[in-house]
Amino acid sequence: MKTAIGLMSGTSMDGIDVALVETDGQDRIEFGPSLAIDYPSDMRRKLEAGLVDALEIEQRSDRPRSLAGLELEITRSHASAVDTFLHKFSLSRSDVDMIGFHGQTALHRPEIGLTVQLGDGAALARQTGIDVVYDMRARDMVESGQGAPLVPVFHRALANGLTCKSPVCFVNIGGISNISYVDEDDLCAFDCGPGNTLIDQFVQAKGGIPYDQGGRIASEGQVIIPVVEGYMATEYFEKPGPKSLDRGDFPPLEPTRAELSDGARSLAHVTARSIIKSADHLSKPPGSYILCGGGRLNDTIVSDLTQLAAEQGAAVMRAEDVKLDGDMLEAQAFGYLAVRSQLGLPLTFPTTTGCRAPVTGGVHVKAGD
Repeated sequence: MKTAIGLMSGTSMDGIDVALVETDGQDRIEFGPSLAIDYPSDMRRKLEAGLVDALEIEQRSDRPRSLAGLELEITRSHASAVDTFLHKFSLSRSDVDMIGFHGQTALHRPEIGLTVQLGDGAALARQTGIDVVYDMRARDMVESGQGAPLVPVFHRALANGLTCKSPVCFVNIGGISNISYVDEDDLCAFDCGPGNTLIDQFVQAKGGIPYDQGGRIASEGQVIIPVVEGYMATEYFEKPGPKSLDRGDFPPLEPTRAELSDGARSLAHVTARSIIKSADHLSKPPGSYILCGGGRLNDTIVSDLTQLAAEQGAAVMRAEDVKLDGDMLEAQAFGYLAVRSQLGLPLTFPTTTGCRAPVTGGVHVKAGD
């Protein structure tokens, strides 16, 4: 068993999740403490501006405009998060075998084999004094995979201990929604559509509100059918998996197209519909949907999803209903993946990313290097 800290800063760009796991990298996982550290508002603005600059990237090593400085700042922020975590839970560096470092995705273009996560793993190892495993997507793309999602193998390990109706479909609703489908030995996964990003963009542009907390704004609105149908007509939904998305693949809803509550309500419905639509590409209909990520706290998304799933005979549960931490599963997953990487075990599979064969991944950096 190895002890690892997993670090995750997702497409919502709201902060860094830190979680401790002890695992054999296979079926045994024990969860330790976890901590969410919010980015200050100025950091979020820098990250959003960085996504624009990232559109100029042509090679993985390119860091145009603000990105070189932003990468340094992201790395320092993650090192500080680790220090805060260790201090809060009275842990020493010697208690931790490694850090699984995801970094901040700046660009993801699987159709041309290009994915860029900002974050310097070697610098993080120096700053924390702990070995680091990072850049876990690149090798999958060399093997013709999508580079995402990476978490399904972790979900498969979790599913072994659940008693809910199978097949089980883990749904992570972050900036983008993705699913992991587990049915005994059958494992497949893909990004299924917009998660919180479109909602966040709309309420920020329309009302100057960072996000729709709990889905309260959406709960006061009505679904605008043409808006929903416009998004659901996107060709992406008809493609079978494996497939993956970049945060910018779905255009924001123009503020002039809807009132605040109606726009939020319509986009919440798009999120729910896209998750259910993903079942069209699965070998059997899911028996249970287990919701993770920030979107599971949006009651409007959950209500719509519950209603649509019931029409298929499936149940919808938040992660907490099955004694999991829906906020920290991705951070926990990157701790788990770091251990798998060190052991040379596969992180991705043909049915999860489309890679040619099961493939491991990650760059390993010793703290003393």
